[in-house]
Amino acid sequence: MLREQGEVQVRAGTEADLPALTDLYNHYIRETCITFDLEPFTPDQRRPWLLSHPQDGPHRLLVAQEATDRTKNPHNEPVPGHPGGALLGYATSSAFRPKAAYAPSVEVTVYCAPHAAGRGIGTLLYTSLFRALADEDVHRAYAGITQPNEASTRLHSRFGFRPIGTYTEVGRKFGRYWDVAWYQKDLG
Repeated sequence: MLREQGEVQVRAGTEADLPALTDLYNHYIRETCITFDLEPFTPDQRRPWLLSHPQDGPHRLLVAQEATDRTKNPHNEPVPGHPGGALLGYATSSAFRPKAAYAPSVEVTVYCAPHAAGRGIGTLLYTSLFRALADEDVHRAYAGITQPNEASTRLHSRFGFRPIGTYTEVGRKFGRYWDVAWYQKDLG
């Protein structure tokens, strides 16, 4: 799957993206409370996460990247394994919980590279992700947003997510407790 909007492409994530995906996620581990992971990962440690998101089905990984001259020219065939331009962000739909009855529910998330914030990358990624999920057996999407996070709350609201509750002081990072607000989107 490849979607273009000007100078940005959205496509399924691949093994070649793993170093850049790991670097981006590690930024959020080190610098923010957005994720409750505490220690950065190596690409090898993140490989199981990557492999849990195949290119089809309800659990997807989509990446946004800057288009390169090669990827903008439709007559040039992509080089296998070459991820293209700089990674601008990614979105996932993952298993909500491991028990079988939860299968029609997914947890979604989006991460944008710090230099790409405010460029509509999150919107582009979620548009592509929800388009891909439209043909899947997915009934609900859930998003947990560490509070405060106005940008993420606005993004999710634009996509029809509604607040359904807050876990108060559910995680501890950087020497303080954080709340996580949960949002739900009806898909089917």
